[in-house]
Amino acid sequence: MAAIGKIRSWGPTLVAVIGLALFAFIAEELFRSCQATSNEQRQQVGQVCGEKISVQEFQTLVDEYQEVLKVMQGRDNFSEEELNQLKDQVWQEFVQKTILEKECNKLGITVTTEELQNILREGTNPMLRNTPFFNQQTGRFELSALTEFLSSYKNVQSQGQQVAEQYQSIYKYWQYVEKNLRTQTLYQKYQTLLGGCLLSNPVSAKALFDDQNTESSIVLASMAYADINDNDVEISDADLKAKYNEQKEMFLQTEESRDIKYVALQVTPSEADRAALMETMTQAQKSLEEGIAASEVVRKAQSQIAYLGLPVTRAALSNDIATKVDSMAVGQTSAPFETRSDNTLNVVKLMAKTQMPDSIEYRRIFVGGASIEAARATADSIYQALKGGEVFDSIARKYGQTGATEWMTSAMYQQSQTIDADTKNFISTLNTLAVNELKNLELMQGNLILMVTARKAMVDKYDVAVVKHTIDFSKQTYSDAYNKFSQYVSANKTIEALEEQAPTFGFRVQERAGMSTADHNIAGIRGTREALKWIFDANAGEVSPLYECGNNDRLLVVALTKVHEKGYDELESVKEQVRQEVLRDKKFAMLAQKLQGTNSIDAAKTAGARIDSVKQITFAAPVFVQATGSSEPALSGAVAATKQGEFSKNVVKGNRGAYLFQVAEQAQRAGAEFDAKQMEDRQKQTCLQAAGRYMYELVQKADVTDNRYLFF
Repeated sequence: MAAIGKIRSWGPTLVAVIGLALFAFIAEELFRSCQATSNEQRQQVGQVCGEKISVQEFQTLVDEYQEVLKVMQGRDNFSEEELNQLKDQVWQEFVQKTILEKECNKLGITVTTEELQNILREGTNPMLRNTPFFNQQTGRFELSALTEFLSSYKNVQSQGQQVAEQYQSIYKYWQYVEKNLRTQTLYQKYQTLLGGCLLSNPVSAKALFDDQNTESSIVLASMAYADINDNDVEISDADLKAKYNEQKEMFLQTEESRDIKYVALQVTPSEADRAALMETMTQAQKSLEEGIAASEVVRKAQSQIAYLGLPVTRAALSNDIATKVDSMAVGQTSAPFETRSDNTLNVVKLMAKTQMPDSIEYRRIFVGGASIEAARATADSIYQALKGGEVFDSIARKYGQTGATEWMTSAMYQQSQTIDADTKNFISTLNTLAVNELKNLELMQGNLILMVTARKAMVDKYDVAVVKHTIDFSKQTYSDAYNKFSQYVSANKTIEALEEQAPTFGFRVQERAGMSTADHNIAGIRGTREALKWIFDANAGEVSPLYECGNNDRLLVVALTKVHEKGYDELESVKEQVRQEVLRDKKFAMLAQKLQGTNSIDAAKTAGARIDSVKQITFAAPVFVQATGSSEPALSGAVAATKQGEFSKNVVKGNRGAYLFQVAEQAQRAGAEFDAKQMEDRQKQTCLQAAGRYMYELVQKADVTDNRYLFF
């Protein structure tokens, strides 16, 4: 009993311990769940209509599209700017495809396999034109060629790795085309459905015809808003608020954006850096003039262009080097000269100039052996046999080779950065051999029996030693710039301080409004992704740390000035825009007051209006008024509603002025004849074009989240 009593006395303590244990267990699971959710969110590139796409999935789409472009354009790589455009295209396609499929699922719109087969059988879809299965002669897609390819693709592994890779590339390209054919057809169905909701009829067709073909000539009285000084117009806060409420929909922000101020410093070479490089280039010039081996001089000066010791065509030389060589004599060495287009200093020596064939056809037999001596002996006997009249092909076959003719062109070697001794010997020999001449060429691993069979396109070739060096900043220069910029950033922690102290340090504060998560960089500077992340994680008024970016030559600090959330911009953010609208309204009211009661052109002139004649006005196109320098759609509408000989009933409010007019002449355009069917078809086409703008509206309602800036 005593034991039971003791246990009972511990009851509250036991309950507390057990409660804490349960709480710890639940909290741990909650923490794990939150951590898992957070990790998942950090890996999401974006979200559309609730559908998330991870960084891995998006990268797969980017890689797929990149491979497609390589096949279509015959390219191996893309620039950073092109890759950014490619990623934008992939993102837009993902957003639109996701939205479209959701809408079509609601409506039960699909694309069947049979429909796709019909498109392939017809063979006229523009997407099929760029495929390998399109017959350029017939102008049609050949389904039989596709079928044959797909059949061969199943057994491609047995045809070797190179063939397999080619087939795989084409197969992936075709999968992309097929997928996009389905999506395109889905788009067309949805757009046709919307277009069918916009009907045409003979009455509206006739109205459209009249709008396009009824021309009016008017005598116009105009008074420009610019004639009234802005300071003479009183604008109150109530005026601004009323106009803001009237035009509020204009200020709807469909995505978050941010305004920044920033200071970007580009590190450039100092005078000491330039002087040090000039000393190197001057020494290179001196060494070349003294006859020191060109390869050694070029290597020692760390030239961007290697010395091959082979004659090359003018096409192999950059424009600045080619231009310099044109004015040089053989053996001459230039003084150091600057090329601003690529920011380099250059020294050039023209070693030799000669005429050589641009293309050479030749045969070859490679001769190896158990030892290099054996290879040399065998090659000598082959060489003597050929000199004695033996057939080249026959001897080649004895050694397991075809002896078939091959071509060597200048383009195959003249852009190379390095060429080994054997390759250089091989190229030099071919360049100098006459047609049908034989050569027993000794190489490191054996011998090569060569015979030139043809020489074509004789061109000038240049043996040129080039020392080209970028005018770059030194580590010390960068360190000095970094220390100065770092001092500026660390001493100024507010936006106001950055702006106030910038001139003292020799910097300039710049602004960038409306940055969104779709931006790839800041101010066109590459390598600013970390700064972009900071911008969309910071609060207004904060100043970023110092960022090193660009091509390791930029320093950057950013200040976040304003955050524009999704929704309507506040009046304060768009105050100047609203003010201009109010200013226009009030100026119009002032001019309309001047013209009140005016019932003729003469009266308008007396009131101070400028009088002009304007011809060929139609409702379908806005009239351009020379007096105010503006297109005025409202004036075109008012003229179309006024009969010939009549004076305008009201003062017309334009974009840049107030107008009164009298219709002098009104008639149908000469030669225009009404065709009801043709005009109805034209209206239907216009309706389809209008329906084609549906995607913009759908995107606004799709709750699109774009986090690509976190990853790309």
